[in-house]
Amino acid sequence: MITNKDIIIVGLQPWDIEIGSNCKNIALEFAKHNRVLYVNAPLDRFSSLRRKDDKKVRKRLAVRSGREEDLTAITPAMWVFYPRRMAESANILPDGPVFDWLNGINARRFASEIIRAAEKLGFKDFILFNDNSIYLGYYLKELLKPQLYIYYIRDFLIKNPYWKRHAHRLEPLLIRKADLVVANSTLYAEYAKEFNLNSFMVGQGCDVSLFDESGKTIEVATDLKPISRPVVGYVGFLSGRRLDIEVIAYLAEARKNISIVLVGPEDEHFKVSRLHTMENVFFLGPKPGNELPTYIKGFDVAINPQQINEATMGNYPRKIDEYLAMGKPVVGSATKAMDYFEEVTYLAKNREEFVHLVDRALAEDNPALQARRKEVALGHSWANNVEAIYQRMKNTLQVKNE
Repeated sequence: MITNKDIIIVGLQPWDIEIGSNCKNIALEFAKHNRVLYVNAPLDRFSSLRRKDDKKVRKRLAVRSGREEDLTAITPAMWVFYPRRMAESANILPDGPVFDWLNGINARRFASEIIRAAEKLGFKDFILFNDNSIYLGYYLKELLKPQLYIYYIRDFLIKNPYWKRHAHRLEPLLIRKADLVVANSTLYAEYAKEFNLNSFMVGQGCDVSLFDESGKTIEVATDLKPISRPVVGYVGFLSGRRLDIEVIAYLAEARKNISIVLVGPEDEHFKVSRLHTMENVFFLGPKPGNELPTYIKGFDVAINPQQINEATMGNYPRKIDEYLAMGKPVVGSATKAMDYFEEVTYLAKNREEFVHLVDRALAEDNPALQARRKEVALGHSWANNVEAIYQRMKNTLQVKNE
């Protein structure tokens, strides 16, 4: 464990993000034994003009004008910082010297704000933890001179359309600069290791307390009870970019005795898909997060039929931990990220194998396997995840100090 250090966190996920955030969970875990400054990305010029009605933009404009404080205590050992200085919208520029010039100006403004907050809190000899911030993060090692600079990869941003223009060039250079690179996926760790040998997969944390049945009873959702069993189910956003609609359709056609239940909001691909014409496919719609365990409870097999593409190959699927925490057999697509779960899941390379593995999962399920799945999921805690990061930090600090 790393204790009594000052840690500054920068990244892409703001503290006031509406969805789950790896970086926020890691920050809270760091703050149990260290002082932590969580720095939101600066407001950019285009957002300040075009998204004035967005509550996050309004918050940042209020801070910028001095109507609200820029530094807020979250716990006695953790603060969230909203920079006052604005960033120019540089991403629209073609890759090259002009972009680098403007990006450098943004980084210097950002660094000056971080220094101001750090001095106010008395942070010294701090560790800098960068959550996937490529453009501004590229300059921060030189500008802030941290004791240790850690780059955290949790997404393949160079494959994202927004980042493609500049990130292909800058991220490898940033990885080379970092003292340590940690990733939540084997794929991302292997990618980083091409540029920095001090790169490691540290796994992922997940808060599965909502799905842990220890000491409580979870009832099956009312609208799931009338559906005939066996039930093969999925919980989450139904995205045609990430989920393979044809695998689901093939399973429905091949096993008409199985009810396929899909719980969550649909994108346009799902809304117009032939799944809606199939008698054994049931769309139950979006549900509040606290009700999701009642749906998983009624599944005989939980599935994650992902597309095999750049968007899914390395992404850690949190829902697998949620399924496993309830002891459910899981059949998923064989992405690189799913290798992490290969001991306790069934991984299919094609649609025919997916059907076969659903049959096998139904046939093999037993109390011993259920107990093992729960054990694995409960072991993927944020405390354990941060402990793995701490170990890599300690090793790197030791080498730097030799």
